[in-house]
Amino acid sequence: MKLAAGIASPCNMFQGSSHHLVNSSHCSATTSQQSQKFTSANLRISNSWNPQGNHTSRQCLVSKASKLRDKWMEFQGIKNWEGLLDPLDDNLRNEILRYGEFVEAAYRCFDFDTASPGYATCLYPKNTMLNQCGFSSTGYKVTKSLHATCGVQLPQYCTERIPNWMSTRSSWIGYVAVCNDTNEIARLGRRDVVVAYRGTATSMEWVENLRATLTCLPSEMAPDNCESMVQSGFLSLYTSTTGTRPSLQEIIRDEISKILSKYADEPLSITVTGHSLGAALATLTAHDITTTFKHAPLVTVVSFGGPRVGNRNFRCQLEKNGTKVLRIVNSDDPITKVPGFVFEDNKEFARNGDVKIAGGLSKWLQKRVEETQWVYAEIGNELRLSSRDCPQINDGNMATCHDLKTYLHLVNNFVSSNCPLRATAKKVLNRSPSTAFV
Repeated sequence: MKLAAGIASPCNMFQGSSHHLVNSSHCSATTSQQSQKFTSANLRISNSWNPQGNHTSRQCLVSKASKLRDKWMEFQGIKNWEGLLDPLDDNLRNEILRYGEFVEAAYRCFDFDTASPGYATCLYPKNTMLNQCGFSSTGYKVTKSLHATCGVQLPQYCTERIPNWMSTRSSWIGYVAVCNDTNEIARLGRRDVVVAYRGTATSMEWVENLRATLTCLPSEMAPDNCESMVQSGFLSLYTSTTGTRPSLQEIIRDEISKILSKYADEPLSITVTGHSLGAALATLTAHDITTTFKHAPLVTVVSFGGPRVGNRNFRCQLEKNGTKVLRIVNSDDPITKVPGFVFEDNKEFARNGDVKIAGGLSKWLQKRVEETQWVYAEIGNELRLSSRDCPQINDGNMATCHDLKTYLHLVNNFVSSNCPLRATAKKVLNRSPSTAFV
């Protein structure tokens, strides 16, 4: 199953529906724009769901808000985003950027300072964190802080020789937020629940990232399919505990149970979003919610720069449970091509990133390769972009290709596969530490 929207390629003129019609100046940057060096520090974004404008633009916003309210399930993927990705629908674009900003908030709230007593914790109290990190107009209230725990325990001789911060097993990794603003609920057409995850930040999270072979899901996460397998390290971060800290899985299940009970009589959606490692955890979280709660509302994943997560059986289980996954992928980001390799569904060849490994593999050989626990599957629908089409970003730097702000910049600029970039776009986030690699 190949669900990519198409890799963005350079254009000279736009070809597409009139709904997204722009003139040729929107498809090609001026010389001065092309020469401007891309740096995250000089990029800014206004809240994508609360833009400013004149009277005419406000009327347009009212129209868009009505469309969002009336068709919110389509923008959440109920029809697998059919007809919305290429060209990219403006309402969907704004929703992707909006969820990207929730992920950015998870980065801004994390204490990266290894010399700080609060290293690997949240910098702000739960009740004020969105305001203090610069996102005061979301209409959401944080209801739960989320912590992930590494299942690997270093030998004592290692812990005695390295700084304490390097052996930190549990760290703050995100939060749950519930929309509680009346106007925002009316605009969205439902009450939305967001689970947001940051990417890799601690040494022990890096250790888990390197545990890249597939492992079977526990029976309670795969009751109908014991062959569902996911990356070992991601599962460990989701299910591991310490003597004083419950697992991320336990925290999520408890919080979602309370939310579903409290808002049982309202239209509700659950959106799980994350970048890099957070994208992988978002997929596991969504799967766990739809498996645990049989009458869960629509659960959608919006992920940025995520690595591969599981095998084909895991993908089938996600689809069976009705989980909707939208993967935002920069084709120049190597993290989206790991771990392992993928057999295409036509079974004619396997791929490792963009490199063919073999052609016409026999079923016997394919089975032997799958037994190595390195055969992953691409999951969900893709919005595939390319930083090489943006002269401000195309510097060949892997960190730039993977940065969350690069992803938001590409989404905000993307028009269609015929005309990938809007040169006049100005919305990209302020600089903050969101350059984790996985």
